[in-house]
Amino acid sequence: MPKSDNPLIVQSDRTLLLDVHAPRARECADSLIPFAELIRSPEHLHTYQISPLSLWNAASAGFTSVKAIEVLNEYSRYEVPQAVCVWIEETSGRFGKLRLVPGPVFEKDGITEEYLYLVSSSPYIYKEINANPFAKKILMDCTYHDVPGSTAVLSEDEKKFCFMLNLTDRGTVKQNLLRLGLPVKDDVPLVDGEPLEISLKEKTSDGTPFVIRDYQHGAAQALIGNKGPGTGFGTIVLPCGAGKTIVGMLIMSMLKTNTLIVTTNISAVHQWIDELLDKTNLTQEQVAEYTGEEKVIKPVTVATYQILTWRPDKTSPYPHFSLFRKNNWGLVIYDEVHMLPAPVFRVAAELQAVRRVGLTATLVREDGCEGNVFSLVGPKRYDVPWKELERNKWIASAECIELRLDLQPDKEIDYAVAGMRAKHRIASENPAKLAVVQELVQKYKDDKILVIGQYIDQLQNIAQMLKAPIITGKTPNAERDNIYAGFRTGTIKVLVVSKVANFAIDLPDASMAIQVSGTFGSRQEEAQRLGRILRPKERTSRFFTLITRNSVEEEFGANRQKFLAEQGYSYRILRYAGSESLGELDEPLAIEGGCF
Repeated sequence: MPKSDNPLIVQSDRTLLLDVHAPRARECADSLIPFAELIRSPEHLHTYQISPLSLWNAASAGFTSVKAIEVLNEYSRYEVPQAVCVWIEETSGRFGKLRLVPGPVFEKDGITEEYLYLVSSSPYIYKEINANPFAKKILMDCTYHDVPGSTAVLSEDEKKFCFMLNLTDRGTVKQNLLRLGLPVKDDVPLVDGEPLEISLKEKTSDGTPFVIRDYQHGAAQALIGNKGPGTGFGTIVLPCGAGKTIVGMLIMSMLKTNTLIVTTNISAVHQWIDELLDKTNLTQEQVAEYTGEEKVIKPVTVATYQILTWRPDKTSPYPHFSLFRKNNWGLVIYDEVHMLPAPVFRVAAELQAVRRVGLTATLVREDGCEGNVFSLVGPKRYDVPWKELERNKWIASAECIELRLDLQPDKEIDYAVAGMRAKHRIASENPAKLAVVQELVQKYKDDKILVIGQYIDQLQNIAQMLKAPIITGKTPNAERDNIYAGFRTGTIKVLVVSKVANFAIDLPDASMAIQVSGTFGSRQEEAQRLGRILRPKERTSRFFTLITRNSVEEEFGANRQKFLAEQGYSYRILRYAGSESLGELDEPLAIEGGCF
């Protein structure tokens, strides 16, 4: 194939332009996933960025700079700028230049003090660290001595360029060095927790065969590796509906140790417990919940982020952080790790000796703390394109539609004089959306429908109009569980939910979602809401977003759309001008915006 037909243009600023209409465009996009980030995705040209973090994630998974450069040369339409290749080699090569290895153990007055060595093969990196103020507070210059029983293999240079640090500063050092552009490869062996016999059942409680999918095996194995230094910690990225909970349980069965699972809300806690009892040999006597309602610790304990970050006031310590130390945990699972609250990073920094896994559908964090996930939970160990799983029928196909409505005339003046936050709320709560929701529910009456929104008053009006149940943050947990159960069994066909249902809720039969309002331009929220309707099913799922025209909602909607296009989903924009407008939804999609 002539180079002129290739889909990729590599620019000297390390951005990559992908012509989505060119031959091999999809193949190229899949090849870029390990080491580049999609940042813009309009109809014809998608823009990727190669960043230090994307290269270090790739390097930690064994994807070398040589492979990255080979991909660029393979698909580039023009010659790849030499400066880009040099930068990739140098940046990727930083991973592994700094390593943490076991250090000495001292006994003094009956107290055991454990240390680690931070070693480097580069005198320049050694000097750079030594000149940094944080190093003077935490790192001790030292001479390397072989540690009895250590399996660390050091080069002669690493023995010369060596610091010593307290074991408890392991996470803090990794965080600080990453901010300096110096990723640390953690080769300190992890500590085994209390043994616990965990195995997966061949059949679930109702007699259904329980089969682990190939990619679930691959994800678990990528995390565990050979159980040697540098393995046993990291992040697994899989779409909603792809079975991240099953991956977590598979890892538990492979490690066979006491496990702490932290997730987003009490409903998710109950789902984890139900799944554990349904698909593993664990009994109710071995599994407990640690939440605002019940605080019990057993060999497998499932807690919420909310209870861990609760404290009486802003100056008090976090009393429930002690949960991380109250059992000899051998594994910590951070469910929906992209939601990991900032205070939990503090305790995560201390738990560097424990095997740990983050599960998520997207590593996008609106607070920009992806680096903390990388350094404290662990690098991305496994990722698979959403559309690849869709092609293999592991998740549902989905069509994403944005319906744009005019703002009601009586709201136009209020909108014009409002501040930015108030503008967003006025546009989000546009009363015209209610009639559209009702029309969509009537049009697709055979679907199981979620109506999702941000503002409670709006959702209560919709629930009253549709005579549908509603779940908000104030809904008692027992009532939530009953409503979710009714939706799963089909006695409830339409369910109105606030953002409490964004995360870790399994509603496998949901086939349509109507998003009436959202959290500004949150891409992670878009991922979770789309994920509510991606459980495998025969029909194509539909994801509607209602947007007020000529308002800030359009701008925020564009950012949210970016996530959909990043995953390869088609979307179309329709202007709503009365019931007849919805007739266009029955027509085949002529142009697939933002997809291949």
